[in-house]
Amino acid sequence: MSRTSGGRLHRFAAFFLFTLHTTVYTLPSSVLLWMLHSGTFAGRGMSQALPTLPNSVAPPLPPPPPLPNTNENIQSPVVIPAAPIDPTSPPPPLGYPSPQPFEGQPTQFNNRYLLGTGDTISALVERFPDLSFQSVIDAEGNIAAPLLGKIPVLGLTLEEAQEKIRLGLNRFVIDPAVTVTLAGQRPAQVTISGEVVRPGFYTLAPGAQLSAALLIAGGSTNLGDLRSVLVRRARIDGSTIEQRVDLFTPLLNGQSLPNLRLQDGDAVVIPKLEVATEQNYDRSLVSRSTVSQQQINIRVLSYAGGGIGSISLPNGSTFVDALSAIGPSPDNSNLRNIALIRFDPERGKAVTQKIDGKAALLGNIAQNVPLRNNDVIVVGRNLVGKITYALSTFTQPFRDILGFLLFFDQLRESATDLFGPTTDSNNNSD
Repeated sequence: MSRTSGGRLHRFAAFFLFTLHTTVYTLPSSVLLWMLHSGTFAGRGMSQALPTLPNSVAPPLPPPPPLPNTNENIQSPVVIPAAPIDPTSPPPPLGYPSPQPFEGQPTQFNNRYLLGTGDTISALVERFPDLSFQSVIDAEGNIAAPLLGKIPVLGLTLEEAQEKIRLGLNRFVIDPAVTVTLAGQRPAQVTISGEVVRPGFYTLAPGAQLSAALLIAGGSTNLGDLRSVLVRRARIDGSTIEQRVDLFTPLLNGQSLPNLRLQDGDAVVIPKLEVATEQNYDRSLVSRSTVSQQQINIRVLSYAGGGIGSISLPNGSTFVDALSAIGPSPDNSNLRNIALIRFDPERGKAVTQKIDGKAALLGNIAQNVPLRNNDVIVVGRNLVGKITYALSTFTQPFRDILGFLLFFDQLRESATDLFGPTTDSNNNSD
């Protein structure tokens, strides 16, 4: 019994010590949890909590900005459609004075150069010299650039080509600074038609002005109207813009000509002078200018010359200049009865004007008329009568100036006695 009781006692003592050991370690934690639950440290906890507003809701925070997309930052070139041309409302002239444009008026020439095949452009890229280049625009309208390959620039201005190159390089470098200049300009192929001496197709030097183009074509004829020279320019999208240029008013006022530079593909048209507007147009002034034809041909029918001759005079010459060049002999010429025959394109017929040569030589301005190209001068009273009779019997109108000139050639061949000797005393000088 003693051994059994002693074993039980030892087990009870061990259990008691284990329980006491557990209680010592768990009691402080239990007390601490009880104090927190009962609010003993409520004051300290509140002092550390963030203040809140009663019955209020905190405003939502703004959403974060989206991450940048490099593809969306590359802008496409802006295509500006060509302005429509209204044929009932032509553009105002570039001469002096020029009316103020109205709103909605068609786009005028701004002299901005349009790139084309054969031009050479130079692109300078700051901070990246390896990306700078110089290239000639090929037949397809492309240039070759580092990293970008072929770039179409046909029909673009220098500013538009510069922006296109900058946007392309922006995919490889950050904010590239690009400067594009015209290193070499192509010649200009232009068409000149209308009232010019030699209409046709011409190759002009780069940057040639309108007045220089007229000189190459021989200048305007006496029938041309320089107040409304028409220049047509084709755009890359197939549309056409027009500009009317006044070259007459600067001549009249002693001012400089409009600085209109022709470009490749331009078409220049010199209109015909209308009879209704001829009164305010100084033909004599235009004929002495550099934009008009420099020489005129005058046909002369004279007994002294024995037939039809031709003399060349500077444009702007008068009847006295022709009379001095002819030098008619007073022995067989009646200077007081000279005929000036001129082709009238409006009526398609020849118009005869009697001129007193002696009065013109003595300073009578009314008799010293200005001459025009292809005028015909007939010296000799008997010959004047024959020519006047031939013109009166020719009832069919002339188609053009060529038919008018051929008339005199056929007249000389068909009338054998036209330039024969005559005993008419009226041929003697008065």
